[in-house]
Amino acid sequence: MLINKEMDLEQEKELVERARNDAEAFGELYDRHYPKIFGYVLRRTASIEISQDVTSEVFLKALKNLGQFRWRGFPLSSWLYRIATNEITNYFRNNKHGQLCLEEDSNSISISNPSAETELLEAEAELKRQQDFLTLHENISKLPVKYQEVIMLRFFENKQIKEIGKILGKREGTVKSLLHRGLGNLRKLME
Repeated sequence: MLINKEMDLEQEKELVERARNDAEAFGELYDRHYPKIFGYVLRRTASIEISQDVTSEVFLKALKNLGQFRWRGFPLSSWLYRIATNEITNYFRNNKHGQLCLEEDSNSISISNPSAETELLEAEAELKRQQDFLTLHENISKLPVKYQEVIMLRFFENKQIKEIGKILGKREGTVKSLLHRGLGNLRKLME
């Protein structure tokens, strides 16, 4: 498995080099990374509209600055997450939002079984999951941004401590400390 990951990084490195002068190659990078970056931004903002705007800005900045990107053994996604984190911070700073915007999307309940009773149970379970997610999201949004960033990257984006450090420009020890304190504060909020 490690060999495949290294091959993927090597392939990505070649694609990044091509994308510096080739719009089609950048399009491949965009297609490959857009869903993850959009998902990260969506989990941080809980708003589809804001997420679309911020994610567009992330890729616009990536396109403009790809010539300055230096390969240091981390996937391109680390750089994109860092841009996304900065853009989220800028969005909330510029729009004077201290907390995340929460929206409930009642259209996202998926029903696969035609039985009315089963449909009702599935809809109730999905609504409960959405409510639990929104409660968790609301509590995470009450934390200082430095804790929000590490919690989201670690548990929602499944990033390793070392990569989180790279994304946020912090040492591994600092990331671990922020994660520990952030989770402690989150536990208190959830009680």
